[in-house]
Amino acid sequence: MLVILTTHPIQYQVPIWKALAAEGRIPFEVWYLTRHGVKPSHDVEFAETFAWDIDTLSGYRHCFLDVGATPAEFWRCRLPPDMSARLGAVGAKALWIQGWQVLAYWQAVAAARAAGCEVWLRGESNDLPAVPLWKRAAKHPLLGWLFHRVDRFLYIGSANKRLYRSFGVPEQKLYRAPYAVDNERFARQAAHFAPERIELRRAWGIPDDAFCVLFCGKLIAKKRAQDLVAAAKVLRASGRIPNVHLLFAGSGELGDSLRASCRCVFDAAGDHSSAAAPCSSSNPPAAFAGFLNQSEISRAYVAADCLVLPSDAGETWGLVVNEALASGLPCLVSTACGCAEDLVTADCTFPPGDVKAIADRIYRLHGGLPPPVPQKLPSVEDTVEAIELAYRDLEARP
Repeated sequence: MLVILTTHPIQYQVPIWKALAAEGRIPFEVWYLTRHGVKPSHDVEFAETFAWDIDTLSGYRHCFLDVGATPAEFWRCRLPPDMSARLGAVGAKALWIQGWQVLAYWQAVAAARAAGCEVWLRGESNDLPAVPLWKRAAKHPLLGWLFHRVDRFLYIGSANKRLYRSFGVPEQKLYRAPYAVDNERFARQAAHFAPERIELRRAWGIPDDAFCVLFCGKLIAKKRAQDLVAAAKVLRASGRIPNVHLLFAGSGELGDSLRASCRCVFDAAGDHSSAAAPCSSSNPPAAFAGFLNQSEISRAYVAADCLVLPSDAGETWGLVVNEALASGLPCLVSTACGCAEDLVTADCTFPPGDVKAIADRIYRLHGGLPPPVPQKLPSVEDTVEAIELAYRDLEARP
C-alpha cells in the first residue's frame, strides 16, 4: 500500500490520483490534511473565496484527516498523534509527501520510520533562487536532514532535480515525475471554446484586430504582472504593436494598482476607483476577467494570442504554462520560473524584470513566427509511470 499525504485536493494533483487508480497496478490511498478547496475556502493570495468547479474526489480512494488548519499555516497544519498506527493498520509500504511547506510533512517522516515504511518526496522547489548566506546557513542543514531520510525522490523538472543533486541525493533515488496538467481536458476545452473566440474577445472588450497578451495567475508581487504592463507601454510607444491589448485572468492584492496603470476596458469585479480615474494615452488597454475557475480558464487561453509569465524566482514552476500549451497557446516565460527550461525554448524566455526583453519577445511572436514547442508535453501518464516504477523498485528491494 502506498499512502499519499497531501494538504488538500489540488486540481493539478487529482488527475494523477485518478489515472493511478484507473491503471490499478498499485494499491494506494490519498490522505488529505484539510478540506480546503472542496467547499468554498478563502485563498489569501487570490483574495477570493471559492471551491474548484471540477470533480476532485471521485475515482480513487481517499480520506480526510481534518487537522483543523489551512494549507497556509505551517505550524498548525500538523499530523494527528496516531499517524504511525494508521500507517501500520493499512499495511503501508511507503508514505509519499508533497514537499516540506507544512509541519505535517516533517512529522510524517518520523511517523513513516516508526511504521517501518519508506518515505517518498515530490516537492516543487528548485535551485534557481539566489539564497542569502544567512538563510542558506539555516535552511541547508534542515533540508539535508529531511533529504537524508527520504528513500525516493519524484522530481518534477530539471531545476528541481538539480536541487536534490546539490544536496548529494544519488541518481538511483531520483525518478522523473514531471509536473503536468490534464492535457486532454485543456485541449478539449480549448476546442470547445475555439468557435467562440471572437465573441469571447468582444465580451471582454478586446477588438477583433488586437494582439492580445494574457497574464494568468495571482496578482501578487512575485508574479511581476507590472512588467507586462511596462512592456506593453514600450510596444505602443515605439509603434511596433500599437494594437497590443492585455488580458488579466486572476485576482489579488495588486489588482487595483494594475488597473491604475492600464486603460481598463472591462472589469469583472465592477467599478474601481482606479478604473474610473483619468488614464494616460500611453496606458495599454486591458481587460480584467477576474478569477476564472478550472472550467472557465480555457476561455482566456482561446481569446489570447500568447501568454506571458514574468514571475521572479518565487515561481517554483508555473503550471499555467502547461495549461496554455495544452490549449495551443504560445508562451513566453521568465528564466526564473521552474518550468522555463523544460517547457519552452530559449527564444521564448527572458530574464526576470527585463521589460525590453519581454517587449522584444512579444514583438517576435506578433510577427507571425510561431515558437517551437516541445514535441510531447509532460503528461499525467508520465508521472503515473514514474510512480509505478518507484513502487516496483520498492517491492523488489531485499
